[in-house]
Amino acid sequence: MKKYKLKPLGSGDLTLVQPRTFTLDYRRELNDAQFEAVTSVDGPHLIIAGAGTGKTQTVVYRVAYLVELGVKPENVLLLTFTRKAAQEMLRRAAILLDSRCERVSGGTFHSFANMLLRKHASLIGFEPTYSILDQGDAEDVINLIRTRLKFDTKEKRFPRKETLYDLYSRSVNTQTSLTDLLALDYPHYLEQEADIQSVHHAYERYKKVHNLMDYDDLLVNLVVLFRNNEAVRRAISDRYKYVMVDEYQDTNRIQADIVAHLGHRYRNVMVVGDDAQAIYGFRGSTIKNIVSFPKEFAPCKVIKLQENYRSTQPILDLANEILRRSPALIDEER
Repeated sequence: MKKYKLKPLGSGDLTLVQPRTFTLDYRRELNDAQFEAVTSVDGPHLIIAGAGTGKTQTVVYRVAYLVELGVKPENVLLLTFTRKAAQEMLRRAAILLDSRCERVSGGTFHSFANMLLRKHASLIGFEPTYSILDQGDAEDVINLIRTRLKFDTKEKRFPRKETLYDLYSRSVNTQTSLTDLLALDYPHYLEQEADIQSVHHAYERYKKVHNLMDYDDLLVNLVVLFRNNEAVRRAISDRYKYVMVDEYQDTNRIQADIVAHLGHRYRNVMVVGDDAQAIYGFRGSTIKNIVSFPKEFAPCKVIKLQENYRSTQPILDLANEILRRSPALIDEER
């Protein structure tokens, strides 16, 4: 075991400044950029990490580092895009350190939203026993409404339930009007816009009356909860003193709003992602979130993991040249 001098934590809750013994030798296990990312504790941080640069290892070691510093596990939140990813990261951190790491709050944006909404549903007009519609369930409800309104018997072909669900979901996740989406992707349905809007309004009423939320509602209603209930937002942002978000390039605007609310009190937000990669565009993700993060959380420290452990140098040289010409990257040399 090796002794390190701990950095003071800016939250005011911890003042561990005396040398103490760390279980893990972070300096030996990590490269320079990873070590900087792991041990940079307070304030907003953007970690640019391409494939093969040890992103997951960095997140795992940072969880362990925070716990070793004395941060209570329940004050740390790790948001990922799959529950399996969160469980695996916390499991690895626990293997590195101890079982305290498994008490860190970890999960997807949707599971996190569901957990909070179950406690505060009444504040947004729902019962805490609300049911969640998966995509198939949501499409069936839309089809029921479509049939009740007799749009299935129109002479001119009306959009199918799958198309309607896609339109409504993308409208929410991209914060784009149905009119604009129809014009862009389904111009042949534009003359039926009024009827498509009618089905949408009826779908929203149906969910409210029957105490239902679809996956998109979980995120939207969490933002509504934060915006309309200052005491709740303050209590939640007070609890999660350290927030980490994986694959930030794949977040949509609603998820970015959630992160902003969570970081309102302490601003100890670390997002990790690759500004050259965004694979979930169909879910409304936008590269703008990761590009604009340093401005929205200014002053923000940007750390780039550039040592690649997978690809050969010729492949990296070619990739870097392509990326150099991209106008959407973080405004620094990669």
